[in-house]
Amino acid sequence: MLNTKKLIGFLAALFCTTAAFAEGVSPKATVLFDLGGGWRVTNSMVTGWMVSLVIITLILAAVGNPKILPGKAQSVFESILEALRDLFEPIVGKKAFPAVFPLLVTLFIFILIQNWSGLLPGVGTVGKGYTDADGHFHMTQPWIRPFTADFNSTIALALISFGAFLIIIFKYAGPKLILWDLFGNKADKNETPGWLYPILSLVFLVVGFIEVFSIFIRPFTLSVRLFGNVFGGENLLHGTSFFPVFYFMELLVGLIQATVFTLLSAVYVGLICNHGDDHDHDHAEGGHAEAHH
Repeated sequence: MLNTKKLIGFLAALFCTTAAFAEGVSPKATVLFDLGGGWRVTNSMVTGWMVSLVIITLILAAVGNPKILPGKAQSVFESILEALRDLFEPIVGKKAFPAVFPLLVTLFIFILIQNWSGLLPGVGTVGKGYTDADGHFHMTQPWIRPFTADFNSTIALALISFGAFLIIIFKYAGPKLILWDLFGNKADKNETPGWLYPILSLVFLVVGFIEVFSIFIRPFTLSVRLFGNVFGGENLLHGTSFFPVFYFMELLVGLIQATVFTLLSAVYVGLICNHGDDHDHDHAEGGHAEAHH
């Protein structure tokens, strides 16, 4: 008969032992090849290329020749796209959605698989190292490492998201709406006392400059959030010798972080472009009302 106390004691001892012998993971990616001229290939870059190749291959195999009556692989892929569309379209707005949806889908799938790649056998555990006097192996130069566990990788993803954000809002909202959204007085002039309206205009102007500052630090906050969670999870797994509980927890963390990164990218666009949709809708209703009268 299973003794619960002995089982708990064994698991606690196993956890403490593995944690004691494990080392933290370096935040710096390992350079595998130095091509000269400042061009270096790191282990995180290799992982990113390998996973990207796998994603492209799977997508081409699933929907390389789309059919009217989809097969199982195409049906699964289309179901994922439909779910993501239902999630992002209300946030972004119908006007900018066709332009931003491919980017959001790519970011979500890419980041999700890259996050989960750190859970594959051999990632972060195969490479060069040394064996101490007690016979324990210490990894110093892993050959494969999660792409999103490298801050250079996450800042690159954040800059791509930010660059697309700027292009889309200028194309689908325009400079006039952007300036009004940032610095304009949103109070209703007909319902605001005359003496208060200029004060509110000054308040909205100051808030606008704060908003501009917050916009330009978004690449940093996006990248740090993603890097911190993935790198922290990598340290946790190595520190506990891939203890099963934490292993499955990292599956959930990888999904959440991919969702958060993509949702924030969508929200940033929607805050301006979806607001523009509301304006267009109001103008359309006003035009219909005037035509009716």
